[in-house]
Amino acid sequence: MSKTDTYLEVADAAKQALSREARVRETQVRQARDRGVDALLHRQHPDGWWKGDLESNASIEAEDLLLRQFLGILDEDTLAATARWIRHRQSEDGTWSPYYKGPQDISITTEAYVALRLAGDPTDAAHMKAAREFILDCGGLERTRVFTRIWMALFGEWSWDELPALLPEMILLPKWCPLNVYDFACWARQTIVPLTIVGSYRPARPLPFNIYELHTGATPKEREPLPLVTWGGALQRLDGLLHFADQQLMPAVPLAPVRRLALRKAERWIVERQEADGSWGGIQPPWVYSILALHLRGYPMDHPVLARALAGFDTFEVREGDMRWLECCQSPIWDTALAVVALGDAGVAPDHPAMLRAGEWLLDEEVRVTGDWSVRRPDLPPGGWAFEFENDNYPDIDDTAEVALALTKVASEKSSTDAALRRAIVWAEGMQSSDGGYAAFDVDNTRKLCEHLPFCDFGEVIDPPSADVTAHAIEMLCHLRDRFGDAEDGEDAAPNEAALDRAVRWLLQNQEADGSWFGRWGSNYIYGTGAAVPALIAAGIDPEDRCIQRATAWLCAMQNPDGGWGEDMRSYTDLSQKAKGVSTASQTAWALLALIAAGDFSEVTVRGVAWLSDTQREDGTWDEPWFTGTGFPGDFLINYHLYRDVFPVTALGRYVTATETATAEEVADFSQSERLAV
Repeated sequence: MSKTDTYLEVADAAKQALSREARVRETQVRQARDRGVDALLHRQHPDGWWKGDLESNASIEAEDLLLRQFLGILDEDTLAATARWIRHRQSEDGTWSPYYKGPQDISITTEAYVALRLAGDPTDAAHMKAAREFILDCGGLERTRVFTRIWMALFGEWSWDELPALLPEMILLPKWCPLNVYDFACWARQTIVPLTIVGSYRPARPLPFNIYELHTGATPKEREPLPLVTWGGALQRLDGLLHFADQQLMPAVPLAPVRRLALRKAERWIVERQEADGSWGGIQPPWVYSILALHLRGYPMDHPVLARALAGFDTFEVREGDMRWLECCQSPIWDTALAVVALGDAGVAPDHPAMLRAGEWLLDEEVRVTGDWSVRRPDLPPGGWAFEFENDNYPDIDDTAEVALALTKVASEKSSTDAALRRAIVWAEGMQSSDGGYAAFDVDNTRKLCEHLPFCDFGEVIDPPSADVTAHAIEMLCHLRDRFGDAEDGEDAAPNEAALDRAVRWLLQNQEADGSWFGRWGSNYIYGTGAAVPALIAAGIDPEDRCIQRATAWLCAMQNPDGGWGEDMRSYTDLSQKAKGVSTASQTAWALLALIAAGDFSEVTVRGVAWLSDTQREDGTWDEPWFTGTGFPGDFLINYHLYRDVFPVTALGRYVTATETATAEEVADFSQSERLAV
């Protein structure tokens, strides 16, 4: 008997060993996949895109009310509806958290408390008393983050003198100079530049009340003395000098023209970066602070720039009954790419009308202009995709990679698709950092000095390479290598193998000791590992390689007793919480994507697939109140409302395909055939 015949016998025996229960389970999994596909197709916009809501924390709504109060445009309906949402988000202990079932947060609680006072909530109401007692127990307003105290300073409830210096002259620093604006991540620089204008005007517009009840006289965190020999200590002393320069030297005649020049340049920098929808970067913080800065520079409310900015907020508004909340950002390009990949993996034909509409829409969203990324790569031609409807200034590697993968699953017009994909290859390879890894928005944005500035307590302020983004870039380049690998000599189409090898080495070198990978943009090690393993397999790493085996062994060990996976956001600050948490649909799917890519069809994988099938709702979707998306690790977290649906469909689709097309060679080993028979 030949070796092949032996393989086939073993495979047949394995299939015959399937119990009736296992066959029923296979049917249920296919049905769950199909229900998920139907639900996704139903959610597609007629124009071809998908978009789930992005839910964050109550500071977004509180700051929206404070902004409108400062500008004098707060109306009663907006105030009342938003206040209902803020009350709705309050925990039973009277506090507010950065995410669902998260820890108490003094800054968010303070901002929510002030917003509710603006709405007329009496200070002796039970929910207000509980919030206030928590704030005072934590040290009062003095112990909140710098940004919270900036908001209070806008209304005269905190002294500008007691805030870290933010001088507009920063905009004048050359690009080679440390602490120039391009040393900061794109989201940070878009926030800092307008704040330097706000800080130079030092406005104070009184509220209809004061918040003396939140003061304790404690020392603000950034004023606690640090050793002079540390960067933090040195910059702390520098902050004192900058305060002196700002208040004593700058008003002097010889330096006044420098301040005026800096303000004009900062103003122009802001205006030039406004997007077509009126936003800045498509995200809330720079949007809000840019409005404040331009308003203080004398722009009236009906000025086209401010009118467009304020109107844009309406498109981020979500109404739930009589409550109103705001998305911190919108993710249509990311969501659409993920949905197309999910549908393709679940068996939807490339020429299905939904796929064609999505492909056409994605092609139209390609960014063909230069943005801030070109500061470090001035000769690199544009070509990529952003996250939002409008964000031409800041395309990113993550979205570009996912869109490219999506377009390979669509039977769109080949020449235009191939042209866009070739531009994506060139742009992505040009955005590779010097160490071989990939960051989201910039190249070599790694100067940690920025992190030690006293005002940088609001989250991540630089954009270094990360495992998840690097993995997505690798996966994209590998798939496009397969697509363009037969290009004729001289046709600049296929990815550069040397660049790809450097990215793979970076990813291997950044594997954690336990076999996992850190997740920068999703929670957390499950997300990073779920991205890294499929990428390495696509790059040709053998599933039996030690790096893959360590990763899958870690995932198997982290499975919850119910068959799913979950990881609380606390793992960003407490390593003992790695991969610990209530099972969620998105995180279970991420773990399965890694296991399936590695060819693991053991009982662990089958139980994970069963968990997804068993927890699916009748309408083909999943419940997931838990936050699994990341803005700033440990500081700003997000619930992507489409994650709960799109990733499970991808995992179920890949599982069904993998088990239906398993070859005889894949089940030659009897232990493997036993695992397939579970």
